[in-house]
Amino acid sequence: MLLSTFFFALMNVCVKFLSHLPPMEVVLFRSIISLLLSYGMIRQANVSPWGNRKPILVMRGLAGGFSLLMFYTTLQNIPLAGAVTIQYLAPIFTALLGVFIAKEKVAPWQWVFFLVSFSGVLVIEGVDTRISLYYLLIGIGSAFLSGVAYNSVRKLSETEHPLVIVFYFPLVSLPLSLVFCFFDWVPLRGNDWLWLGLTGILTQLGQYFMTRSYQVEKLARVASLNYIGILYALGLGFVFFGETFHLYSYLGIALVLLGVVLNMQYSRKLRKQEAAQATS
Repeated sequence: MLLSTFFFALMNVCVKFLSHLPPMEVVLFRSIISLLLSYGMIRQANVSPWGNRKPILVMRGLAGGFSLLMFYTTLQNIPLAGAVTIQYLAPIFTALLGVFIAKEKVAPWQWVFFLVSFSGVLVIEGVDTRISLYYLLIGIGSAFLSGVAYNSVRKLSETEHPLVIVFYFPLVSLPLSLVFCFFDWVPLRGNDWLWLGLTGILTQLGQYFMTRSYQVEKLARVASLNYIGILYALGLGFVFFGETFHLYSYLGIALVLLGVVLNMQYSRKLRKQEAAQATS
C-alpha cells in the first residue's frame, strides 16, 4: 500500500507538470494506456469484456471520467497537497450516497466526523489564497463523483468481474475525452510524451500494488495507509514546485484526514457489532 500511494503521488506530479495542457487531453492519453493494459489483462484472464449490467457500468465510467477531469483541473491550478486533500472527501460522499443508492444507514457519530472533514476544507480555503472558491467547488465535485463511481462499483461487484469494472472506466472516458479534445486541443511539446506516458504507467502500478495489498492482507490493516498520500503530496509539492502552506492550512489538512479516519474506524466498529449480533 505504501508503494501504491507513492506511485499515485508521482502520477499527480506528472499531471501537474502538464498544466499547459487541457485536463481532458491528459485524461485522453491516460485512458488510451489504461484501456490497452486493461484489455490485455481481460484477454489473459479469458473474461468477456462487456459485462452484464451495462447501464451501471457506463454510469461508473462517466462518473469516474468526469471525476478524473475535475481532479486533474485542481491538480493543475492549486497546490498539490490542497488538491489531494479535497479529493480525500470522496469516502465521505461514498458513505452519504450509500444511504440512497445502497440503502445503508449513517450513524449519528458519522455525521459529526463528516462535519469535521468539511470544516477542514473550509479552513484550507479560508486561509490559502491560492485556492479560490471556483477550484474548491471543482475539487468537491470531483470527490462527489468519485462517491458515485464507488457506489456503482459496490452494486456491480455482485454480478461483474473486477477486471470488467476496471475496463469500463477507460472504455467510457476515452470517447468522452475525444469529444472534449476535438474542441480544445493543445499540441504536445518537449517532454509532454514522457509525462503522459508516466501518468499512465504510474496509474497502473498504483492500482496493481493496491490490489495486491488487499489480496494478501486484511483490508482494515492496509486501507488507512492510503492516507499517507497526503504526506507524499506535501513533500513532492515542496521538492518539485516549492509549495509551502500557512500553519492553519496544515490544521485544515489534519481536520480532513481526522474526520475521514475516524469515520473509517467507527464504520469498522459498527460492522463488527453487526457481525457479532448476526452470529448470536
